[in-house]
Amino acid sequence: MTGLRERKKAETRAALGWAAIHLTAERGYDNVRVEDIAEAVGVSPRTFNNYFSSKAEAIASRHLDRSLRTAAALRERPADEPLWVALTQAALEQFTRGPEVEAMPSPDHAQWVAGVRTMLAEPALQGERLRATALAEAELAAAVAERTATDLATDMYPRLVAAAASAAVAVAMQHYLDSADPPTPIEHLITDAFTQVAAGLPAPSHRAAPSH
Repeated sequence: MTGLRERKKAETRAALGWAAIHLTAERGYDNVRVEDIAEAVGVSPRTFNNYFSSKAEAIASRHLDRSLRTAAALRERPADEPLWVALTQAALEQFTRGPEVEAMPSPDHAQWVAGVRTMLAEPALQGERLRATALAEAELAAAVAERTATDLATDMYPRLVAAAASAAVAVAMQHYLDSADPPTPIEHLITDAFTQVAAGLPAPSHRAAPSH
């Protein structure tokens, strides 16, 4: 029963977070109330407040929860798997479409991208997004430290890896938003981003030599 209860709570949290994003991208940040988000999921505003203190926190929760699940998935990967292979697979696992997205699918790409860009530029979200990123990177760094037998207190390595992985996902998602319609699948972009970081970000072979 405990496992079922926790799963139901996670599903409700995911549904509220997705509804907050979906409605904000559709209507604009100032035109969405907590009551609207709760109604879209079929719960009461009181239930919403059991999960989040604000709609900004609800919007940022999707990134945070995805990152926390990545850290948990990394801990479950085979011990002999190369770190960046394990990180890539752990991250990709979190981008499957959940039931909340199936229940409230996003509109066509161009309309969705315009709404998401406007949402991400909302000043009221900046603090929550920074907080979510910091929490996510701290948890991922802890998982990397465990896997690599490094010490968070004395070694920079796990935090560097976590920051690089976080940046790779952020860049992949931005590239997705910038893609023409139909967009490059996010899974391909994340894999490419992680592969480039793991290789040490070598300069592209087709890059022109700098002039002197």
